[in-house]
Amino acid sequence: MGKFVQFNARLFAPGADLTGASNKVELSSEIEDKDTTNYYSNGWKEVIGGLGSAEISAEGQWEAGDPSRVDDASWATLGGIGPYTVCPDTSTVGALAYLTAGMRADYKLGDAVGEVAPWTGTVKSSWPLVRGQIAHPPGTARTATGTGTILNLGAIPAGKRLYAALHVLSASGTTPSITARIETGDATLSAPTTRLTFAAATAPGGQVLRTDGTAITDAYARVAWTVTGTSPSFMFAVSLGIR
Repeated sequence: MGKFVQFNARLFAPGADLTGASNKVELSSEIEDKDTTNYYSNGWKEVIGGLGSAEISAEGQWEAGDPSRVDDASWATLGGIGPYTVCPDTSTVGALAYLTAGMRADYKLGDAVGEVAPWTGTVKSSWPLVRGQIAHPPGTARTATGTGTILNLGAIPAGKRLYAALHVLSASGTTPSITARIETGDATLSAPTTRLTFAAATAPGGQVLRTDGTAITDAYARVAWTVTGTSPSFMFAVSLGIR
């Protein structure tokens, strides 16, 4: 991705796609610097890294009356920890994405008479901010068990983790249920290994998982899902990354 003017960005907040109600989103990530200056520092300050943190802040036009709208979604998650995924441009498979598990820390709404009613909100990280890719696009409905596109994420060295965020945006049918999992393997994933399995979802919502830090030599990954129920249909987005 080269230089571009930001006309589009995607924002997924647990089980809601807030893109259509957002006009600004900012990401930040930092590591505390801890002073280790001593007499051998030769007059120069020395530091080492301390605690890390990340933040997502967003704003846009206020809407309410449905779980997919910003007011309903914000009240449902305020003070809670869930998955958040931000794409700088599109949310097609393979598109650049940033994901984290974070706490919805604040929510503000309202302005003067005559103004388009606004909202602002902030998410404080509980997990690292991870740079990854979209593994499943939000605009493709799934009505049966299947697998997604294979992505080349690269091998995961010891001490690093595979992170995955699932955003179930809609669910319909009679007793619909979807269980998503993350598989890794060779370039064809002919004999995949399941690395992460999300809890079965029957309604909009979000989940985030990560591996335990054990090395994974597989370079390729995908999302797979099992769908059950009568006439089920799900819209969902999945992001993957290594950190």
